[in-house]
Amino acid sequence: MYHLRRLTIVALVITIVVFLATFLPRVLNPVPPSKEKREADQAWINTSPYWLDRQACRWFSLCGLMHVKSDPPAKPKNKDDGHRHDLRHILGDESVTGPTGGSERNKGQLRGIPDYVLNYAPLVHLYSQEFFWPSDIADHMEHVVPDLDNDAWPFNETQTITLSNLNELSSELGFEHLNSKDDVESRPRWLHSKKNRPIAFHDEDGGTGIDQDLEPDGFLSDDTTWFDVNREHPLQRISDPRKLPGGIRQPKPLARRSRTISAREQQRLMSQAAQNIQNKPDGSGYSRAPVTLVLVDKGSGIIDAFWFFFYAYNLGQTVLGTRYGNHVGDWEHCMMRFESGVPRAVFFSEHEGGQAYAWHAVEKHGNETQIQRPVIYSAVGSHAMYATPGNHPYVLPFGMLKDVTDKGPLWDPSKNLRGYWYDYTTTKDDGGLEPVEENADAPTDWFHYKGTWGDKLYGLDDVRQWRLFGQYHYVTGPQGPKFKNLGREKVCQTWRCRIIHSIAEGKKGSWHS
Repeated sequence: MYHLRRLTIVALVITIVVFLATFLPRVLNPVPPSKEKREADQAWINTSPYWLDRQACRWFSLCGLMHVKSDPPAKPKNKDDGHRHDLRHILGDESVTGPTGGSERNKGQLRGIPDYVLNYAPLVHLYSQEFFWPSDIADHMEHVVPDLDNDAWPFNETQTITLSNLNELSSELGFEHLNSKDDVESRPRWLHSKKNRPIAFHDEDGGTGIDQDLEPDGFLSDDTTWFDVNREHPLQRISDPRKLPGGIRQPKPLARRSRTISAREQQRLMSQAAQNIQNKPDGSGYSRAPVTLVLVDKGSGIIDAFWFFFYAYNLGQTVLGTRYGNHVGDWEHCMMRFESGVPRAVFFSEHEGGQAYAWHAVEKHGNETQIQRPVIYSAVGSHAMYATPGNHPYVLPFGMLKDVTDKGPLWDPSKNLRGYWYDYTTTKDDGGLEPVEENADAPTDWFHYKGTWGDKLYGLDDVRQWRLFGQYHYVTGPQGPKFKNLGREKVCQTWRCRIIHSIAEGKKGSWHS
């Protein structure tokens, strides 16, 4: 009887382990894998040089156990890390804080950025103890190399990939990934991008609060289908007898913000940069890393303004002390939908999804006499975007896996950007994108690059890689802005979209619910 009891316990433990090994990955990734993905997964498992590891991976979802180790955000400083300090990206040829010196003919043919897009531009609270700050995609090109064999990559140190030839070279040579030149676990300084750290506004208490349940005066009521529109499905009026007659109310006139940095401010910034090796910006919220603004005209007076934020590295979160989800290159975005120049909603990208808030629900910065701009909170490491500070659990129960945000440095992306108009209806693979008038010389080739902005998924033959219950230590880097469903009808990135009308309502769910 004693031995039978022990065998029963052992069998029960094995059953539980097998159940968790098969059930947990499905919970963490509820989308069933396709045949191609299953075949790719088997090929990935076979990269392990150890038979026992391959079996543990196949049967128990425990892959690369001998590789599991601590993965802190920062490593000891390396004096010779190849980091270069320069001024070429401060208000330089590709900076978009003002006109860039393009030809008058080009400028006359290009559209500018609407005033309301910049007036209502978001403000981003980066995490106070962030390790990986905003990065310039032009700088990123200096630290990555196409995923090709050495003999297949013809360029040398004097001829490299740039934003102007990235897609062209990818199409010609057939590469789909940009691999880091450095071992990312050595934490080279370019991953951290500390020189791009913005310093918060002096008026940190300028917010208007985060629990705004009522729609403020001066904004459109929900009498149109602004939440589900594109050129094929134009805006429709909603007849609602409960609404009072009187038509659409016009927004109160508010003071306009300057669209460019003055010549005196440019001179002061460059003087400051020459004196400060870290090149940290002043209290205006300016960062040396330009964001990417993509404007999409959906017709019927609907304009979607996509603000894309790039980081050289995504540091995954930890579960029981083990880190998951690291990758090189990180694209995050928010989207603001305007109807006839009036803000209607804000979308916050979070991991594989996100949340959409009605304009009146989000926190604003600015008092009643100023233009009130939406406030976004960027999570530490992952840079996922949220409407509130604090803890944001997702996927796993009991808060085991969570993002954390706080009121760290306040970043004003409108101070430094590359702006574009994009026609999502174009049928040409490399067409539809044009720079805005304010930066007529901005490169466009990079936008059409179909590959990833970081390393390909590391195999099990790489000591940096492991996978436990379907969750990888390192994942493949993301694709760029063009592949974020810019032609979407709904505010959300996917067809499943719920507009949240209060902060309290938003806290009840997450990006995957």
